[in-house]
Amino acid sequence: MSRILHHHTPPVRPAAGRALAAASVAFIAVAIAACGSSSSSHAATSAILGTTVQQDCTAIGDVLADGPDPDADPVGYAQAQVLPLRQLKVGDATLQRDVLTLAAAYQAVGRGGGAGAAAALTKAEKAVNSICPQAAS
Repeated sequence: MSRILHHHTPPVRPAAGRALAAASVAFIAVAIAACGSSSSSHAATSAILGTTVQQDCTAIGDVLADGPDPDADPVGYAQAQVLPLRQLKVGDATLQRDVLTLAAAYQAVGRGGGAGAAAALTKAEKAVNSICPQAAS
């Protein structure tokens, strides 16, 4: 009769298994976030930065909520936004660049830049809104 030897491996300890599972989930989440688009990656970064970006977004929204009604007086509204936007101190470099681009677009609209200025304004608003949803709407 032949004897079959079985190799016995000790079971994985439950705590070690949970730790391994948690580490795997964390790794996968980071890997997925890294594969996203630049706006989703920036959104993830914004979520990590949290309070500073949220404060910057609130300040931008406050500036853009002030002044004439954009529907009643689009040129006056555009002109009213330029200086306050340029004076904002934004901690996030990408958001700061986007805010300055938005200010320049408002200035072009205020000077009667036509369709090109309107298109630049739409693009600048989208860039700000990609970081601060609804701030430039």
